[in-house]
Amino acid sequence: MNRDLISLVQRQMPDFSKGQRLIGQYIIDHYDKAAFMTASKLGATVGVSESTVVRFASEIGYEGYPQLQRAIQEMIRNRLTSVQRIEVTNDQIGTSDVLSKVLNLDIEKIRRTLEETSRTDFNGAVDDIIAARRIYIMGVRSSSALAVFLSTYFNYIFDNVVLVNPSSTSELFEQILRIGPEDVFIAISFPRYSKRTVSAVHYCQSRGARIIAVTDSHLSPVAENADRVLLARSDMASFVDSLVAPLSIVNALIVSIGLKKRDEVADTFRRLEDIWDDYNVYEKVDGKRG
Repeated sequence: MNRDLISLVQRQMPDFSKGQRLIGQYIIDHYDKAAFMTASKLGATVGVSESTVVRFASEIGYEGYPQLQRAIQEMIRNRLTSVQRIEVTNDQIGTSDVLSKVLNLDIEKIRRTLEETSRTDFNGAVDDIIAARRIYIMGVRSSSALAVFLSTYFNYIFDNVVLVNPSSTSELFEQILRIGPEDVFIAISFPRYSKRTVSAVHYCQSRGARIIAVTDSHLSPVAENADRVLLARSDMASFVDSLVAPLSIVNALIVSIGLKKRDEVADTFRRLEDIWDDYNVYEKVDGKRG
């Protein structure tokens, strides 16, 4: 329904009351702003009561206004340009106590991620990764930070990790050329979704690899062909992508796999500690102050 929301509203417009038509027209014309408005604010903006907004949501098939609001957010997630995101920031956050507002928005993203992520898919992803011949990890643009973080820790646990980091489409397929049915491809992608990541998922699926998608929605183009979908909310607070919940999912994967391979991980880090000491990798801190 999310993708057809605008056409649904347009079709039902003749049957709406005067107040409902005002709401519907505002959503059609300003969906990027409506997506982050409370029912009360949307009603005040178009000149109707909050209860009229709630009835409008029910009229077009939603259980309540929160469900309609989420549907609008899903619809726009991959449509907003950076300029539109800046406008959304002004409406959603304003300029007062930005620290508190951004942190509270991130807390809400983690809460929703905890509610929405499938435990079956998460546990299955852990088992798939442990059993894989090779583990391919890909995330580009802002998602590249997550891919690098995941591959860094996986390299402490496994000796079969491939971080896919292409600078061109041809280089992408050179790096995943030999992927096969015994391998796992972890695709990390959030709005606006990378075409290179989506192309890589299609190729890896055609080669029979298991696909694990770390993304924000089942409507995400990397989720459509995935064997496991790990949902993490990344609803934008501005032109900056929120990676708090996605990073929590990545952390959970690392910790869960580390617990299952506890003995090997402990042995690896004992050896690493000796190497770090021998080569003076880290600054020694004795707790004393001069």
